[in-house]
Amino acid sequence: MRRILCVMGLGLLLAACSKEETAAPAAPAVVDTTPPLQILATSDLKDLEPLVPLIREATGVNVKFRFGGTMESTQEVLSGESKADAAWFANAKYLLSDRVGQSRVKVQEKIMLSPIAIGVSESDAKKYGWVGKQMTWADITAAAKAGQLTYALSNPATSNQGFMALLGVVAAASGSPEALTAADVDRGAIADFLKGYKLVGDNSTYLAEQFAKYQGTRANAFINYESWLLTLNNSGKLREKLHLIYPHEGVSTADYPLMLLNEARRTDYVKVVEYLKGDKAQLWLARQTLRRPIKAELAQQVEDLLPARGMQVELPFSPERQLADGLIDAYLNEFRRPIASAFVLDTSGSMHKEGRRQQLIEAIHYLAGADNSLTGRVAKLTNRERLWFVPFSGTVGKPELFEIPAGSPMKKGVALQADTEAKLAELRRVRDAADALHMDGGTALYDAVYEALKHLMQERKRNPEYQYSVVAFTDGMNNNGRNLERFKRDYEALPEDVKAIPVFMVLFGEAAEGELKAVVELTGGKVFDARKTPLYAVFKDIRAYQ
Repeated sequence: MRRILCVMGLGLLLAACSKEETAAPAAPAVVDTTPPLQILATSDLKDLEPLVPLIREATGVNVKFRFGGTMESTQEVLSGESKADAAWFANAKYLLSDRVGQSRVKVQEKIMLSPIAIGVSESDAKKYGWVGKQMTWADITAAAKAGQLTYALSNPATSNQGFMALLGVVAAASGSPEALTAADVDRGAIADFLKGYKLVGDNSTYLAEQFAKYQGTRANAFINYESWLLTLNNSGKLREKLHLIYPHEGVSTADYPLMLLNEARRTDYVKVVEYLKGDKAQLWLARQTLRRPIKAELAQQVEDLLPARGMQVELPFSPERQLADGLIDAYLNEFRRPIASAFVLDTSGSMHKEGRRQQLIEAIHYLAGADNSLTGRVAKLTNRERLWFVPFSGTVGKPELFEIPAGSPMKKGVALQADTEAKLAELRRVRDAADALHMDGGTALYDAVYEALKHLMQERKRNPEYQYSVVAFTDGMNNNGRNLERFKRDYEALPEDVKAIPVFMVLFGEAAEGELKAVVELTGGKVFDARKTPLYAVFKDIRAYQ
């Protein structure tokens, strides 16, 4: 038996050795060391992320998106310091309105189309006789002036769609949009159109949530790209669907140019562009994002998804930088509703940790004129603005008021205006007050937010023409005064007009993320995360929502 077992064992061992000797060697793993094609995209293109694996499968190019706001992304490209290989915006009119922008972009290709449209609640569109009527920008402006049109719109100073809507109004009002200059801007048209501006924000996602919440009460219309309005109609989130109006004399259309920034990646860029402009990708984009194909023959295949009369005349203008900058400056400092806000500032003892106090001071300095970048200019405290500092630690401090004086409005056209001596002096007061903040004690966050709202309630009675908001910054857990549940109960007892004041919360340090989100859900605000983003950048972002 032992011999038999030994022979059997030897046989198995020899067989195993034989298999090892004759087995084919494993193929070495192929590692792709090519870095991804980095694409800097505006935030309204986040719905394109599912394209990444499709692009890789079709072209072999690994694409990586990085999303940002329109103005910050534009500034990044203009500075020449962008590490992105390509940029993808809704349109590039502002970026390419001067030689610097033109020099940064090596080549661009239009990928898809979506015109600006005015989406009006169907019941109001019927009520005012706008269904079946050829509406013009003049009609839209007149309706806003009369209070018939109350709309949501992304901030014209920071977003593509907001800027293009405002530019559409002034271009159509000029009578010769193809030759529009800063001196030709119809100031009356701007003022009348902005009378209907009720819901402000920096991106379409936030505004869509706010419009769904306040449709029929604070606003009856949403001005945006057609694709966003159609998507919102299909979402089931609205109280009633929107009737889309395309002004008869012309609209501005987003053509979504993919722009090459890094010449060394031209080969990969070309591959991606060829795929995106191919039939398969174009139809995917139309069906998944409701943006129109650039080829007419493909557009016919998705007629069931898109309005038959959606594509109107394109307003024939190309803004120069003087016009664009002048229009943004006039919007911020002259025409929009002036801002009144309470900055609820955590001055607890924990602010001494990790340079937090200095970061807060720096952020306030940036808003008070210390930042001369493109985004800094847009975020700076504006003419006619009223701002209160409400410091808090274990107790709530007394609000300190800062008032930015009005400038001297132009009689004709628009242009960048230099700050007056009075404005510069008040901005210095803001910076000095930030420098004087003293950090000590506990954290009574909810007491501070509640007291800020009560303070703005009284201010709103005296000055109802202002646009009010609360910006609350904290680096820690609430450990003094009312808790979150008590705050919710007290908040519900406030008047309805006060509950329309959004509370924006800045998440920093050890602050309780879940609780801050609960506050903004209650108040219609938004949480801004400053744990991985510089605090000054977060404060600048908040300005686009005010």
